This record gives sequence, C-alpha cells and structure tokens, in this order.
Amino acid sequence: MPLSIDPFRSERLIYRAVRAPEDNALFDALTDDRFGYMNSNASNIKLPGAKDARDHQKQVAEKALLGAVICLQPQPTLTTMKQKSEAVGEGEIGAELAQRVEIEKIKDEDGKKTIKQEVKKEERYGSAIGQITLKALPAAMAHHRSTEIAIDILPEYQGKGYGSEAITWVLDYAFRRAGLHRVEVRAFAWNEGAVRLYEKLGFAFEGRKREALWHEGKWWDGVEFGMLESEWWDRQRGKERMKE
Repeated sequence: MPLSIDPFRSERLIYRAVRAPEDNALFDALTDDRFGYMNSNASNIKLPGAKDARDHQKQVAEKALLGAVICLQPQPTLTTMKQKSEAVGEGEIGAELAQRVEIEKIKDEDGKKTIKQEVKKEERYGSAIGQITLKALPAAMAHHRSTEIAIDILPEYQGKGYGSEAITWVLDYAFRRAGLHRVEVRAFAWNEGAVRLYEKLGFAFEGRKREALWHEGKWWDGVEFGMLESEWWDRQRGKERMKE
C-alpha cells in the first residue's frame, strides 16, 4: 500500500473514531434494528434498550483493538469547492478535495494574510451508516495475535455491498497494518446471508457449535470462520496477478 493513501478509507467508505454524544443516535438506531440485533446477539431473547446502546457504543469506542464508525464518503459541495479553490488555487483543488483534509490556516494569494477555514465534519466524513470492530485480546493473550470481527450496518444501507467493503478493509487493516496472525468471525446458522458473505470473502469454515442457539422454536448451530495472515496475503498476490 502506498504511504500516501489514507489507511482509514476504502472505495466508498471512510472510517473514523466514535464520538460522544454525536454518535448516540447511530448506536440507538443500530440497537433499534431488531432483526440486526436478533442476527448478531445470542442474548436476543431480551428487548434491547438505551443502556444496551450505550454499552455497545462504549465497547466500540474504548475496549476494542479497533473500533470505527463506518461513514459514506461525502460528495464535495459547490460551496466547499469554491472556498478551497479561492484559498489554495485551482491547481491544487483536486488533491485537496480528494484528501478531505481540514484546513485550519491558509495564506491568501498574496501570502500576506492568514485565512481561517474549517471544513464541516459532515463534509469530511459523510453520513454514519454503521460500525466495525476488531475485538481486543486481554494483555496476557495478546501474543497470540488474533482478533474477531463484529459489524453492524443500518437497515437502509444493507444490500449495497457496504458490509463486504468494510470487512475487506478491516482485514487489510488487521493483517497489513496491525500485524495480526488470525482473524475470526462468527454467524448464527439462521443468518444464511452472513454465512454466504464470509465464505465469499475468503474465510475458511472452521466448525460448528452444534445446536448451541435456541431461536424461534428450534435449535440452531453457531458457525465459526477464520482467516490466517498467510491466506490473506495469498489472496492479495492473486489479485495483483489478475491485474497484470
């Protein structure tokens, strides 16, 4: 990966830290998604509430190896383009917009006057649509260099490939940036879409916890997947060869 590329950005998405209280509404909405809660929480017999949302938010913000809010990349507005064009010159406007870098102090054309300018946060990051987490191991187990993915996408943004894109990004982060050896992900057997997605992304099926989950009047398996760093790097080399 070239050093000039923002590591917290993928093709259509930007990943940022959790903010409180600005992100309260996001985690409230994720908790209110009853189908999503049912498909990702073994405690789905309960009706989740505000405390569950705050606990989830705190877990992502403070207790994860990586906890990120998933945002759509914003489209530059004419106002933003005009302000930046006047500030940094037409020749630099494309690069500035591409990076979405907040300009705090810039010089005018004569270089004599300092102009203060801020790019609004929503213009820098776009709409928040979910969260993705790499779980942290306890300190005494960190030498095993493994983690587990957890992801939630708001219902109105599901089925558009954002979950797949975010997981692909977080795998790159885990193996290339964080130097991890193993990444796990789990699914409930009734969530067939998640099972298909993890297989499509290259996770290896590793086992089942047979009839470990009681749901809607019957027993279901818990399905476990994993990916090793060697497997991920092999996939990257295969993608590079396909481009040649």
